[in-house]
Amino acid sequence: MFENSPHSTLDHTLIQQLQQKTAMLWLNPYLGCALPNDAPSVHAIQAAQDRLQRSQALLQHLFPELAASQGQIESDLIALNQAEPALFTQPKLSKQAIYLKADHALPIAGSIKARGGFHEVIAIAEQIALEQQLITAEQDLLALSTASAKACFAEYTISVGSTGNLGLSIGIMAAALGFKAVVHMSVEAKEWKKQRLRDRGVEVVEHRGDYAAAVAGGRAEAATHPKCHFVDDEQSTLLFLGYAAAATHLAQQLQQQQRQIDREHPLIVYIPCGVGGAPGGICYGLKAIFGDAVHCFFAEPVASPCMLVQLAANTDQAVSVYDIGLDNKTEADGLAVGLASTLVSPLMRAQLSGVFTVEDPQLYQNLYQLKHLEQIEVEPSAAAALQGPVWLNHPAAQDYLNSHNIVIAQATHVIWSTGGCLVPQQEMQKFQRIGQEIYDRHKSKT
Repeated sequence: MFENSPHSTLDHTLIQQLQQKTAMLWLNPYLGCALPNDAPSVHAIQAAQDRLQRSQALLQHLFPELAASQGQIESDLIALNQAEPALFTQPKLSKQAIYLKADHALPIAGSIKARGGFHEVIAIAEQIALEQQLITAEQDLLALSTASAKACFAEYTISVGSTGNLGLSIGIMAAALGFKAVVHMSVEAKEWKKQRLRDRGVEVVEHRGDYAAAVAGGRAEAATHPKCHFVDDEQSTLLFLGYAAAATHLAQQLQQQQRQIDREHPLIVYIPCGVGGAPGGICYGLKAIFGDAVHCFFAEPVASPCMLVQLAANTDQAVSVYDIGLDNKTEADGLAVGLASTLVSPLMRAQLSGVFTVEDPQLYQNLYQLKHLEQIEVEPSAAAALQGPVWLNHPAAQDYLNSHNIVIAQATHVIWSTGGCLVPQQEMQKFQRIGQEIYDRHKSKT
């Protein structure tokens, strides 16, 4: 059935395991291979960090709710003191340093997508302003909020294809600067996200089909307009670098927490993965700082493990979850992606430690426990990474730990939560009800 297709390079046993749609851990056998020749440089990451720093006054001016952070798009690093013994019951994890990187609470756009999305829109605005001689190179970017800059930006369109969170990030930032903002979304995307965009003056174009259909539709329409910039979640280096810039602040937060990070005291990071841009950028940025002392794992739904499939195929050809018989249907809408980014996957082949998959009921159970124990509310996709530390105590991970000389008791664990603070309370209460029902059923069986 699958002969002569790109995914025929996948191990047959792995295909069968994935088709069962049960949680599993896949360890990357290509970790440590050479990066592509065109991989982004450390200088490029630094340039993104510098651009975001020069944007702080601009962001504070556009969004008064950023006054407390002085215009920084950043989140807290929260020790999971209460959740640790309940969520991570294995003896080896007891009393370890397990933190939540709280991107679910990022202001304005409400998710990790604010990092890359804001960076790309600002970078495009800066480029146009430089071309029009409205600003000079390397200056503070508050000047992008002037009346003359907004009049200039009004002649341009910024568009994106999105399941929701990236669309919120791009649409809100583009509209605030005065661009015409257009977000292409699946008809199945959350209605409250569409309405939130419309309330900000963003045009929402709905497409039949999944995330890929929305991206393809947006890309095709943008190609017909010379003054339209399409933010391509699958191929954008600017998005990727905006995410990579997050690594520096996390390093500073770990230092403030007095967490020593080196090969004997490794950093292990767990990040939910959709198309791969955000988690890939973060992994890339962390590797640039910590090298072999950091180990990154992605979390994907059992129905949508697109990065796992692409990396396991070990081919430059695109391989979709549909190619191996999966349906890409998951409650984790932000992770419902069938095809991984071909920009990111070659980079992750060299740098990603592995991928673990998560069943939808586990997402709900974990988000319920996180709220019950820590009073932290996240959406289903943002709960995907909570299983990460548990997987590293699984027998399947022992070879990885041994080959990298990892003493798990000396590790610092960081779980990245990626979205949730903008979810309407009625929706969040529904998530909690489902989670509690699943949790109660599980407890009654044990």
